[in-house]
Amino acid sequence: MDPVSLGLLAALAGGAGGELGREAWAGLAALVRRPFRRGDDSTAPVPAVSSGETELVRLARDPGDQSGAHALSTALAVRAALDSDFHTALVAWLRQAEAVRTDEGAVHNTISGGTQYGPVLQGRDFSGLTFASASAQRPRRTDRDGEEPGGTTQ
Repeated sequence: MDPVSLGLLAALAGGAGGELGREAWAGLAALVRRPFRRGDDSTAPVPAVSSGETELVRLARDPGDQSGAHALSTALAVRAALDSDFHTALVAWLRQAEAVRTDEGAVHNTISGGTQYGPVLQGRDFSGLTFASASAQRPRRTDRDGEEPGGTTQ
């Protein structure tokens, strides 16, 4: 299983996604607090790994802490690798949580005010671009007879 996105964890911990985001975070908390199981053998010792609860609480206290999000993601991945029931439940939770709009990677482009003369590039994460074009020149203003202000003819 791929690690849970750090951005998704931080966004949900910070309350992104409104009510659905809060429900997703509560669902993860309930999942993490479930008892650790190792396969069908209930007598097998519980491994000495984090359940993820400590990391969950840490990230809830400081949603902007990238190391806290990384620690939680790692704890979830390790637990999923060792607990097949947890893995199944985590995959189901992740499918639901990814539907929550967190604006992770969102782009909001705005151009306003006047007329733009020249190329405009809108988007996200550009690199290695080169633009080669003649400099945009502002069109000359003329009156109705085709003369520029000041009396010269075009």
